[in-house]
Formats: sequence, structure tokens, C-alpha cells
Amino acid sequence: MSAWPQPLQTPQPLANAAGPPDIPAFHFHLVHTLMMTKRILALLTVVLALSGCGYNDFQRLDEQSKAAWSEVLNQYQRRADLVPNIVATVKGEANFEQETLTRVVEARAKATSIQVTPETLNNPEVFSKFQQAQGELSGALSRLMVVSERYPTLQANQGFRDLRVTLEGTENRITVARNRYIETVQNYNVLARSFPTNLTAKAFSYAPKPTFTVANEVQISTPPTVDFSASQPKR
Repeated sequence: MSAWPQPLQTPQPLANAAGPPDIPAFHFHLVHTLMMTKRILALLTVVLALSGCGYNDFQRLDEQSKAAWSEVLNQYQRRADLVPNIVATVKGEANFEQETLTRVVEARAKATSIQVTPETLNNPEVFSKFQQAQGELSGALSRLMVVSERYPTLQANQGFRDLRVTLEGTENRITVARNRYIETVQNYNVLARSFPTNLTAKAFSYAPKPTFTVANEVQISTPPTVDFSASQPKR
């Protein structure tokens, strides 16, 4: 007898055949990609906004002002280091005005007693005191040099002449360093006060920096008045 025919069976899909995509997983990856793209675009927007509002300029000028201020301090210290040698040399001159020497010593002590830190640039009160003390030392040294002209033996002293030339060179360096600092701070302060960069300054608390005043510049550049008829050195 012949066997009954077997019923047809529905073919099963192969295990490795590609099926429809996993919808939840696909949706997750799509959302994640969109979020990352938004974050990148937001970051680029912030970078462009900061660049356009002077953020980079603030950083550049801030570093330049710090460097210029360091040079001012270096030259002031150079001058302060000269004072003891100048005083010691002048003391060797008989009957030299003690009041003039005393003013120089006291002015130097006052100028070097003020503690100067990087924060001084952001503290107008401390900056003003420092500036005033340095101005007093400039005036005292200038008077000493004028008075010294009344003493021929002191003028003939080679050591004193060398110190005088060194002091004059240092004063010139101070002027150059101060002018460079004033120019840098002026650029920084204009940026901090101008629109739209003033918005960046407010957002990051970039306050205008203190600088040397015009009155102080006049005080330093004005030579002292000395009455040579008041007293004459003894021979």
C-alpha cells in the first residue's frame, strides 16, 4: 500500500534572516543623536557669542596689564635698592642736610612697607596708597639730587656720580613701564565700559582697573624747589 501524502508545512524563517528594526532602540539612538547635536550647537553658539562680545580680548588685556604691572614693580624695586647706597655715599659729605637724607630714608621705608599683590590691581584704595608712597620717594630723591649740587666734593665723588647716572636711568625705566601699564589698562577699561563688551564685563565681574592719576604724574615730573640761600655748606 502507498503511504498517505504528508500535509504541506509552512516554511519557518531563518534564524539569521534580517527582520524589521527594533523600533524602541532605533528611537533611543535617534533622540540621543539629536540631543548631542543640540549640545554641540549650543556650545558653538556660546563660544561665538563670547568671542564676539570681547571675552578673549578681556583675557588678553588682563594678562598684558599684569605683565606691565610686574615691570613697574621691578623698576620701583630697582630704585629702592639704590637708595641705601646713595644715602651712604651722601652721608660721607660733611654737613650735608640731614633733613633731606631723613626724608629719603623715610620715603623709602614707607614705599617698601606697602604689601603689593596681584589683587592690588583690583583694589583702587591700596593702589592709590602705593602710588602716593612712590610719588613721595620720587620727590625726596629729586630734592636730594638738587641739594647735592651745592657740594662740589660730592659732585666730584665718582661713586656718587655713578649712582646718580644709575638712578636717572632707573627713573627713565619707571616712566616707560608706567606708560606701558597706563596704555594697557586704558584699553582694558575702554573695553569694560563700551557696548556690547560691557555686558561681558558685567557677566564675568570684570571691573575697570585702577591706574596712575594725572595729579600723580604732575607731582613726579615737577622738580622740587630748593632755596640755596637758606644755608650754605661749610668748607
